[in-house]
Amino acid sequence: NPLGVKISDKCTPDELLSTINTMNPQNIPGKISIIVRMGAEKLRKNLPELIRAVQREGKAVVWISDPVHGNTRVTKSGYKTRDFDNVRAELTAFFDVHDEMGSHPGGMHLEMTGEDVTECTGGVSGVDDDTLKDRYITACDPRLNGSQALELAFLVAERMRERTGLPPI
Repeated sequence: NPLGVKISDKCTPDELLSTINTMNPQNIPGKISIIVRMGAEKLRKNLPELIRAVQREGKAVVWISDPVHGNTRVTKSGYKTRDFDNVRAELTAFFDVHDEMGSHPGGMHLEMTGEDVTECTGGVSGVDDDTLKDRYITACDPRLNGSQALELAFLVAERMRERTGLPPI
């Protein structure tokens, strides 16, 4: 069965390699997904050394971005939310680092819904701290709404097109 390992900016190359070796001693491709959740600035600083260590040791992993969990905040009115611009910045950083390292950005994890909710601020939907209350219906974590999720999907599509040499959309 495939296994996912969530890592933050506190993960060291040695810790990551130890985890990979323990969970996938036979180095079976596709067995381990490394789910990166750091925030854009910390990702740009810390992810290259982790990728470098994995490459140096010849480990087969799938790199996945989780740009939502490292970007949660609580508003003055008490709503737990995420800023779309920060989510987008982390996803962009994830692609930038993989481009620089010659590695493959293998996927992303999002908290999202197709519903027109107001749980995350920013993006084309224009949700801000004052409008969070309008349709804040989550029972747990704030989710991107359909417009915000599509905006990220187009970002990813564009980056994947660039990586494969296709013209822009």
